[in-house]
Amino acid sequence: MKYLLHFFTCAFSMGICIAGFSQCEIKSSVRADGSMFYFVTPLLFYQTATRELKGGVVTDKENYFISLQPRPFPPKPAGRKLKGDIHVLLSNQKTYTLKNYDSRYTKADSVFELVYLLDKKMMDDFANSEVVTVTMQTKNDEAAQVYTFKLHKKVISEQLKCLEDMR
Repeated sequence: MKYLLHFFTCAFSMGICIAGFSQCEIKSSVRADGSMFYFVTPLLFYQTATRELKGGVVTDKENYFISLQPRPFPPKPAGRKLKGDIHVLLSNQKTYTLKNYDSRYTKADSVFELVYLLDKKMMDDFANSEVVTVTMQTKNDEAAQVYTFKLHKKVISEQLKCLEDMR
């Protein structure tokens, strides 16, 4: 029953679910500057009637990034002004601060994405631990929001391993 529920969660939240419950279908995109980025489809981590958080791992094969897509998100240009770092609590009880790398609106402005650099010193802990919470500021005039991961807690770890295998 647990696996059936997981399948329906994948199917309804993303319209896609990779067989075996592992997330390893690598996709790529070319940015305006010509650089190539690799990623796995973002998954839903947190959802209530008023807020949600999706995300995943992105790499340029040299650096790794955590990409987060909060909803609701601020309108332009307020979102581009968000430059704050995030705090991530892992299941090993370590808290890390990830530096803001970029913020952008994508897919005809229907998705707002915040991207954070994953320092190489943090890689082992992120690859071997679940994410418990992410604390981030999604609007300049509001207090930081805490997102407790309820869904797909292992996705960051799984995606890191998947993308590292690509090297």
